[in-house]
Amino acid sequence: MEIVILLPVLFFSIVLHEFAHGFVAYRMGDDTAYLSGRLTLNPVKHVDIMGTLLVPGLCFLMGWPMFGWAKPVPINPTRLPSPRKDMGKVAFAGPLVNLLLAVLCAGLLKVVLLFQTHISIQTATALFHLLQYGILINVFLAIFNLMPIPPLDGGRIITALLPIKKALWYEQFVGRFGMWIVFALILTGAVRYLLFPPAQLILAGIAKIFGF
Repeated sequence: MEIVILLPVLFFSIVLHEFAHGFVAYRMGDDTAYLSGRLTLNPVKHVDIMGTLLVPGLCFLMGWPMFGWAKPVPINPTRLPSPRKDMGKVAFAGPLVNLLLAVLCAGLLKVVLLFQTHISIQTATALFHLLQYGILINVFLAIFNLMPIPPLDGGRIITALLPIKKALWYEQFVGRFGMWIVFALILTGAVRYLLFPPAQLILAGIAKIFGF
């Protein structure tokens, strides 16, 4: 039953994450995602076998935080006004949307708790679990994607902030082994030690804001 709630929340969160990348790029002048049919909320267009199916499945089976990724939305940096700087903004849009979704879910959860006596126990329980997972999944998605490892969003943000020579070195050296580093962190379970501390801080902040 738990997986029935987890997967739709995860897919929806990942799709919005990728849509945010494409939308921000589109607003800045790059219509590559739009022309390729990827500026859409249709989840089928964003499914990545590894990141959307296998990794979340492994996380569920191992009891790790639920996270993953979708097929990257195509972005053409040369069509952006300031390619390096704007790519950093495009990259940050995804995790930012996840954090906003977490806050939105927390706000809706507060409403459910305030009015739970006016709805059935079954409905209140289902909404509680749905929104609770919405908070957790989106916080972990944001933090996971903000890890400073190319090709994750955090790596692109670091590249945008570094001076050009250091950025090129970072992309060539760290980016060459980026996905291998990510897979190693996931398969060894070490990723949890990177995700949990910042996640706890963010969750504590959300709890304080909404008085949970």
